Amino acid sequence: MPTPRPPLVLASASPRRLELLARIGVVPDRVLPADIDETPRKAELPRALAGRLAVAKAEAVAAQCPDCLVLAADTVVGVGRRVLNKPADAAEAAKFLALLSGRRHRVTTGLCLIRPDGKRSRREVVTILGFQRLTAAQMEDYVASGEWQGAAGGYQIQKRAEAFVRFLSGSHSNVVGLPLFETAQLLRGAGWLTP
Repeated sequence: MPTPRPPLVLASASPRRLELLARIGVVPDRVLPADIDETPRKAELPRALAGRLAVAKAEAVAAQCPDCLVLAADTVVGVGRRVLNKPADAAEAAKFLALLSGRRHRVTTGLCLIRPDGKRSRREVVTILGFQRLTAAQMEDYVASGEWQGAAGGYQIQKRAEAFVRFLSGSHSNVVGLPLFETAQLLRGAGWLTP
């Protein structure tokens, strides 16, 4: 008789991550957001931040659910060495758009999967994007839409901002918030997702 698979817990409050998991037929048994300090450390680069926060989230939730398989992710938008968090207000969202206008940037999602036996698997997935040069009217319209709220970097690629993307190299789902190919690999490696 096969061993029953452990409950899968998603350590995230993001509705986008739940939607993305559903696309590959994965429905977590529980959703338990991690309450951690997400402040970047001094001189911490975007990729390192994404990886560190994913591990911290997974560890926090695994401590509460030791018999579960815990999946955590954190998505960071970076322009060079600078991290663009979720904008605090419309003015900051406008500043972010002005910074991204006509430039390339990177979106990194750190993934961490902790098994009931404590074994960890992790990945950092990077997607490179280039935005068109945005007009003042485009930026004002986007900020007025409110889509920047709660979004790293101040935009959501799965909505209106996709029209700004002139170049994308890597995983589109990564930019939404969860790289599906790598997530499926981690779940298969843990024996949770088959085939």
